[in-house]
Amino acid sequence: MIPCNELIRAYNLYPDEYDAAALRVLKSGWYILGKEVEAFEKEFAASLSDDCYCAGTDNGLNAIRIGLHAYGIGPGDEVIMQSNGYIATTLGITQNGATPVFVEPDKYHNIDADKIEAAITDKTKAVLVTHLYGMCTNQMEKIQKICKDHGLGLFEDCCESHYATWNGIQTGLFGDAGFFSFYPTKNLGGYGDGGGVVSKNKDFIDKIKTLRNYGSDYQYHNIMLGFNSRLDEMQAALLRVKLTHMEEYMANRRHVAERYLAEIKNPLVKLPEVIPGGKHVWYLFVTNVDDQAGFREYLKENGVGSAIHFPVPPHLEPCMSYLNLPEGSFPIAEHDCKTVVSLPMMDVMGDDEIDKVIEVVNSYGK
Repeated sequence: MIPCNELIRAYNLYPDEYDAAALRVLKSGWYILGKEVEAFEKEFAASLSDDCYCAGTDNGLNAIRIGLHAYGIGPGDEVIMQSNGYIATTLGITQNGATPVFVEPDKYHNIDADKIEAAITDKTKAVLVTHLYGMCTNQMEKIQKICKDHGLGLFEDCCESHYATWNGIQTGLFGDAGFFSFYPTKNLGGYGDGGGVVSKNKDFIDKIKTLRNYGSDYQYHNIMLGFNSRLDEMQAALLRVKLTHMEEYMANRRHVAERYLAEIKNPLVKLPEVIPGGKHVWYLFVTNVDDQAGFREYLKENGVGSAIHFPVPPHLEPCMSYLNLPEGSFPIAEHDCKTVVSLPMMDVMGDDEIDKVIEVVNSYGK
């Protein structure tokens, strides 16, 4: 069976380097907020731009949660976001006491910029854009203008879009801040939980660094009502290793995607589209198939793994029932959830495996 993803493959490319980094941390005797975190923050920020800063957090959800909190978003505020995607983005809003206001996605699975303005009310405080599946959101300049014209914060959920670009600009650098996850499945993934906030505003990042550590600017001196949300030394050290090899890892994924796009020719399987001017980094390779369950069963029977990202739109999750948004409220997102199927996409895939996936997908329905 070709897995949809197999994390050990990334480790197996450079095991000696990962092992050395882990031992370096263990032997250092310092495990929280030390030299490794500080170095990773500087290196990751520099890899995005020479004028941005980074604060590591314990996961991507808390990067969103604390970032919005630092901006002042709280009870009574509304934050506009897309109606498809993972629940964590929504929780980053609700855990601040604010209300998510959903907007349908476009054909690239990202927020439809043309629908944002109609969702703005006198309670709207910010727009939270998600760059889903590794593709930068379309019309970012238009979204920037909308936010500027209405005095709104602009934030980016980049948990799936490390190094994706729109017109040469890295995701995470279009607005007030970008939120990243370093969960093991991510393109820049660690070996446990991890996250980060990036911004061109150093004061904002300094505030995140205070909030993530109990609101403390120095030990036993707490100037804010903070959180416990720190990236640990081990994850930072391991991420530093992967960071040095990101070009290779991304090239491997790009090779897989380019072959899929060129060689899968089955009218029953709708392939993802790449926006003009955007660089897709292929966190996932997401197709749309009307018979989602049947297609996945067919793939399984023929030795190809698959996944659904994501099976339930946030507004239909039981925890969001208080919003009173029944099925049918966002038909585009709901249809997406019923038809999306992710094909195998990993940091390392052999051409024999890619050949097999293409052959099986092309034979579906025949």
